[in-house]
Amino acid sequence: MPSKITLGPITRAQNSCSVEVTIANGKVIDARCSGIFFRGFELILRDRDPRDASYLSQRICGICSAAHGTAASFALEDAAGIRPPRNGNLLRNLILGADFLQDHLRHFYLYGLPDYVQGPALGPFVPGYTKGFRLSKKNNELLMQHYMQALEVSRLAHELVTLLGGKAPYNHGLLAGGSTVPPAPDILADFQSKLHKVRDFIKNVMIADINTLAEAYPDYYHIGTRTPNFLEYGLFPHDQYDRDRHFPAGVVIEGRMQKLETSLITEHLHNSWYAGNDQPQHPTQGKTEPDREKPGAYSWIKAPRYAGKVMEGGPLGRLWIRGDYRSGVSVMDRNMARVLETEIIADLMEGWLTELEPGAPVFNSFDVPREAEGVGLTGAMRGPLGHWLRIEKGRITHYQIITPTAWNFSPRDASGQLGPVEEALIGTPIEDEKGPVEIGRVVRSFDVCSACATH
Repeated sequence: MPSKITLGPITRAQNSCSVEVTIANGKVIDARCSGIFFRGFELILRDRDPRDASYLSQRICGICSAAHGTAASFALEDAAGIRPPRNGNLLRNLILGADFLQDHLRHFYLYGLPDYVQGPALGPFVPGYTKGFRLSKKNNELLMQHYMQALEVSRLAHELVTLLGGKAPYNHGLLAGGSTVPPAPDILADFQSKLHKVRDFIKNVMIADINTLAEAYPDYYHIGTRTPNFLEYGLFPHDQYDRDRHFPAGVVIEGRMQKLETSLITEHLHNSWYAGNDQPQHPTQGKTEPDREKPGAYSWIKAPRYAGKVMEGGPLGRLWIRGDYRSGVSVMDRNMARVLETEIIADLMEGWLTELEPGAPVFNSFDVPREAEGVGLTGAMRGPLGHWLRIEKGRITHYQIITPTAWNFSPRDASGQLGPVEEALIGTPIEDEKGPVEIGRVVRSFDVCSACATH
């Protein structure tokens, strides 16, 4: 007889998502991913001054807030027809890059590593899984030492955000028009010193650790697999004109590269607790009208699709599109790509720091348009992030956000297509139904952000 298991919290950080799987003959045969907490940021932003969006939308998530500040800034700049000065673009890249570093470090070590490494008989490691650990005693102890070191290193990365953004999370350095404060020489020297320490840990510890995990768990290159369908909006503008980005935009469908066409993005509501059913909408027309009693629905997360297809976002998709990593699509591939991306971003930040021009402007002032529409698209820690904005009489009248985890952790759509995490769970072998560590490994390979998903 098939049995069902419900797991939550999934992320080890929040409790607004859950996963229900059906198991038969030692394998997952069905899965449902649910967002179980409604937050309503799209409603909160209505009737606000458009300049508020970059600050308020950051409150969607405490660990990837700079990404929302970036997308909101891009959306207002698009509506107002302005761009930041060169220094402003560099500072925004540095702030967002630092937030990427702390996020990837925290996920790999604090949220993901306990699935593979046995910790001491102390919280937060107990209660926890007791089976499925394969590392030698020596390697287990070494990775636990690095887990503890990562607490300090990820804090240093958050200090990088604070140095240029004023505070972390929810920094004040990112806004439409550029950045807020020109950094003083002592601030930049401090930033460079801390960045050097973070880069050293990434290159000499984190890279070795993911290779140690990959050697101990080679079967996870064949678990959590799905068709290579990826979506990316592009990450880190090369210059103030945003003509191209260090991580380019693109689409991969069944392993084949295609040009991104944002008009092909829609959101399905069939299995989501929102009014509306079988007519998917582009985010410029989408609505957020809660309906908790909707028959058949099982999630507060909408189901975004690209050309009707289920798309995955994240470091693996970004590196696939960039051409840096195309080994496969699995649990270990996602983990490997996340670590490799961390190193790439740290190296880029070293270059951006040297490009800053002392005394050059960091902000271009502008008038908020009375009537306008704009879209802000950026790569974020977990994949493509989009903010769609409409302004009437100088106020926000329409705001729609599609987060990376909405793509990855979406429910089924109107045609019954499973979301990416749901797809990846199918076929996962389960050794012990009372301690299904394998389910967590698959889900956490996507670095699910339940706060963003239930925005």
